Amino acid sequence: MEAHEADVRRIADEVKGFHTRGEPFRIFHGSTNSTRPPHGQSTVDISALSRVLHIDLEARTAIVEPSVPMDRLVDATLPLGLVPPVVMEFPGITVGGGFAGSAGESSSFRHGGFHSIITSIEMVLATGEVVTASSEERPDLFRAASGALGTLGIVTKLEMRLIPAGKYVELVYHSYSSAKEGISALQRETKDPDNDFVEGIVFSRTCTVVITGRMTDDLASKDSPSRRPQTFTRPNDPWYYLHVRNRVSSPSPPSLSSPSPRTDLVPLRDYLFRYDRGGFWMGEVAFGYARVVPFNRLTRRLLNRIMNTRALFRAGLGGGSRMTFRYLVHDLSLPYATVGNFIDYVADTLDIWPLWLCPLPPIQQPTFHPSSTTTTTATADEDQQQSQQPPQLGHRGRDAAADPVPTLNVGVWGEAKGSDDLESFVRVNRDLETTLRQLGGRKVLYSHAYYTEDEFWSIYDREWYDGLREKYRASTLPTVYDKVKVDVDRERRRRGILDRLAVSWPLAGLIGVASALRS
Repeated sequence: MEAHEADVRRIADEVKGFHTRGEPFRIFHGSTNSTRPPHGQSTVDISALSRVLHIDLEARTAIVEPSVPMDRLVDATLPLGLVPPVVMEFPGITVGGGFAGSAGESSSFRHGGFHSIITSIEMVLATGEVVTASSEERPDLFRAASGALGTLGIVTKLEMRLIPAGKYVELVYHSYSSAKEGISALQRETKDPDNDFVEGIVFSRTCTVVITGRMTDDLASKDSPSRRPQTFTRPNDPWYYLHVRNRVSSPSPPSLSSPSPRTDLVPLRDYLFRYDRGGFWMGEVAFGYARVVPFNRLTRRLLNRIMNTRALFRAGLGGGSRMTFRYLVHDLSLPYATVGNFIDYVADTLDIWPLWLCPLPPIQQPTFHPSSTTTTTATADEDQQQSQQPPQLGHRGRDAAADPVPTLNVGVWGEAKGSDDLESFVRVNRDLETTLRQLGGRKVLYSHAYYTEDEFWSIYDREWYDGLREKYRASTLPTVYDKVKVDVDRERRRRGILDRLAVSWPLAGLIGVASALRS
């Protein structure tokens, strides 16, 4: 704790200096999974806050610093038989990033977003004052700081809940011939108390796979006395989404007249980070960009070193890369009643496949987390029998009095049809944002945002937010809108020879590979 306290004093002194001078600043975490372009302001470096400080076995809690990545956190808790209830699927996502941003996973339908497992925080306010916040102490700050992207202060320590960890996750793959059927199945599976994990992958208009998981310590089952665990972290292992597709497409044994859904037994750590190799399917996109390298098991093995999420973000998805103006990388949450309409829109307009589906619980307003307060009570099945009009939103899309509803996160990642240059890329993103608002959904704000300021604050509660910024004297910190908006004019001005070369083929790819090799 002594090293922690010394680092916090240094950070507090730096912040106090910025406040005294009235100078705006941002926070440097040491790493990021955001795709937002950088803004170039002065920074306070908190990357040294990367320690797991204490784990209480009896209370099942952990005290950690914000720059602790998910793999280090899991490696500290698993040997003790414990695991955070929500673990982001990329090993490099940090605890502070998960709290200050919005992070949901396949266990979130039960436990909420990552912020829901945090029980208290230590924070350096924009004045340099060090305070604590929880549901009992400064509850308004504690609630608002999650999802506010570090715009109310700098989180320097977090306490979180832990739960008993199973050795394995037993996965079951359920295949459906349409997204509509898959969405209905996801809703049903989230109500099954035996499920610890629920997610879906939409591979095409005619193939949606719903995956459910239950933690277990048993290697054997009633149907198989000896099972060999399926792993996803070794170089020779399959990429997870390709394995899922193969599992549901391979023929059933002839002896089974009525085959059961396919199953796998996966070590818990492998399951938690199952999408690390390949970065979901963005690794396949990278192969497509390379053009001359075939996408097969051999090449994936040979390039394994740069096909993990840390390397892929360094190569081309991170906020410092101009390649983020080429690919859509969005997580978008919608109520179940309209998510089918949205998937149709993505298929018709963007032609991006696959899509990731992650069920999320209701979140009370006001908040910056992806959420919906639509007043419809229709389920996904009922919605198909009603008109295709979107449900009625609360006042300006953010009525705190409206009942929050469960949402389904749709991961849309890839190269969109008709976005070959900057202007068309902006148009595609603007159209996506408009459609999302019409269907009662919200973005996860790690990604590019093209809202005007008025549009943004018609979605989020500015009065609530400005009141908190005034109360906690956060004026030297950027606002959430300042952090998420994309400066298109700045990108338009980048027309020099070096700027054009930096995004040209194949030089941009070679620069990306060199960056990835440094990770």
